[in-house]
Amino acid sequence: MRQTFDESTDPGFGPRHVPLIRAAMARQGLDGFLVPHEDEHQNEYLPAANDRLAWASGFTGSAGAGVILKDRAAVFVDGRYTLQVRDQVDQGVFEIRDLVEGGVPAYLETAGKGAVIGYDARLHSPQALDGLKAAAAKAGAALKPVAINPIDEAWGAERPAQPAAPVVPHPVKYAGEESASKRARVGSAIAAFGAEAAVITAPASIAWLFNIRGGDVIRSPLPLSQAVLRADGTARLFLDPAKVTDELPAWLGNQVSLEDPGALDGALAELAGKKVVVDPSQSSAWYFDTLVAAGAEVVRAMDPCTLPRACKNAVEIAGTIEAHRRDGAALTRFLHWLATEGQINPPDEKEAVAKLEAFREATGLLKDLSFDTIGAANGHGALPHYRPTERSNQRAARGSLLLVDSGGQYLDGTTDVTRTVAIGEPTAEMVTRNTLVLKGHLAIARLRFPAGTTGSAIDAFARAALWSHGLDYDHGTGHGVGVYLGVHEGPQRISKAPNTIALQPGMIVSNEPGYYKDGEYGIRIENLEVVMPAEAVGTGDRPMHRFQALTLAPIDRRLVDKSLLSAEEIAQFDAYHARVVAEIGPRVEPEVRAWLEEVCAPLRAVGSHPLAPT
Repeated sequence: MRQTFDESTDPGFGPRHVPLIRAAMARQGLDGFLVPHEDEHQNEYLPAANDRLAWASGFTGSAGAGVILKDRAAVFVDGRYTLQVRDQVDQGVFEIRDLVEGGVPAYLETAGKGAVIGYDARLHSPQALDGLKAAAAKAGAALKPVAINPIDEAWGAERPAQPAAPVVPHPVKYAGEESASKRARVGSAIAAFGAEAAVITAPASIAWLFNIRGGDVIRSPLPLSQAVLRADGTARLFLDPAKVTDELPAWLGNQVSLEDPGALDGALAELAGKKVVVDPSQSSAWYFDTLVAAGAEVVRAMDPCTLPRACKNAVEIAGTIEAHRRDGAALTRFLHWLATEGQINPPDEKEAVAKLEAFREATGLLKDLSFDTIGAANGHGALPHYRPTERSNQRAARGSLLLVDSGGQYLDGTTDVTRTVAIGEPTAEMVTRNTLVLKGHLAIARLRFPAGTTGSAIDAFARAALWSHGLDYDHGTGHGVGVYLGVHEGPQRISKAPNTIALQPGMIVSNEPGYYKDGEYGIRIENLEVVMPAEAVGTGDRPMHRFQALTLAPIDRRLVDKSLLSAEEIAQFDAYHARVVAEIGPRVEPEVRAWLEEVCAPLRAVGSHPLAPT
């Protein structure tokens, strides 16, 4: 089984490791040290060797930060992780603080006059450092870059080795465009900045640009590496020789020189006197400092691979449609199991996760999960990023909800889908609030919007029904998704947070409003959608866009109150389910297809329970 239920940390990490870190700090004359979650590649999901915040504190969430001072320390998390962090971190060592409200800058303002706070320039973006430096200066303290990370020094021989997964070609039949063509396109964008080169450090950009895939990042087929791309489309790719497979040099061709990562410093020095594009949100401050020291002129701009990577070509869209049909059949088999055996003998979280993984594995084409499955029973559903462990595992209770958020990595696409299923008889409150979430999901799915519209401009459509009842959720409504790349990618997103990137044809984004009642249950309905050109609306003359659902799987109608839906919403819901039957029905066994046709039949009178076993 790919997913395990082991815990990689425990609350004893802080008491054991912080004294070692403070000793290393003292040897460097530091009064404190900044511990970001991100690694040298600004990854969200980290190789074990780079998960420094987890080793220092015990906290394993995908977003957070830490500050270790000589006499106190703090871990910072957002609302998704408030319960998890208290379970994982010893609060006798670390104070738990909010990552968003005040965050690390507010804490640094209390550091004390004359304090020297160390940071590893390879782990922080320059944008983040600007704010941190200002906060430290307000306290009369100073931030100092370190040559040796005190955590790495304290970790010592126990630190895992850096990953060295083989890097392999990603065929054009999946990529849809030759690497040479991509490099020429991106090179033209570099020239448009008046620059001669760009430094590319985001693993997803490198995988996309060179049509390669690796396995250095958990649940993502990404290689850890760096590249310098010139405006003429030629490039230098810095890749650990241990990762280089026999077929790779010929695949890259003679316009790409394959070099040892040890040559990177020299390559940056050779850019002296040249204008170089570097992304301040994707690349760490070390690249900016090194280039400036070498005499290069740095152009701060978005990674030039980001936008073309986000706008999928026709081959990628066709591939991801097929991947979602395949994955939808596996998920439908799982939902059938939940509706039959799972209603008679409710599963625990581990059993649900294992069963769904087995159905995906049975496709014979699963390369990996796209993230660890969130199988959340009972009150765990109120934790948006919950992952079951041996210790936390719970059995779904009758009258409860089981929230399952999962996805798969296939050569032709990446999936991410959430379904919430009633175990036994749901309460009236559960049905009402699920229906409000469904209304938001449907509102996004049927939206027509003008070209140039950003995700932040449409986020309120997903929340309006909840807002009308005084309810909301504390995460974004949608994130970008790659094609056999990362399950979370930018620059597009749908959220309250301002975003200047317009939703464009070919972009894939999730549609996942939710509702969470602390300690009781959670609700989320998630499909992936691809942005498509829309037909003209009325007599308008504006170019319009729309969404097309990629995800195909039934939604639990026992949790839908038809009386709260408009005629338009009912027709939309029924049309989606008709499409599920048409595209998934032929891919599943007769018994499952018969069940699928029943649960996807047009909405009937309130009070019927079509997902119950027959």
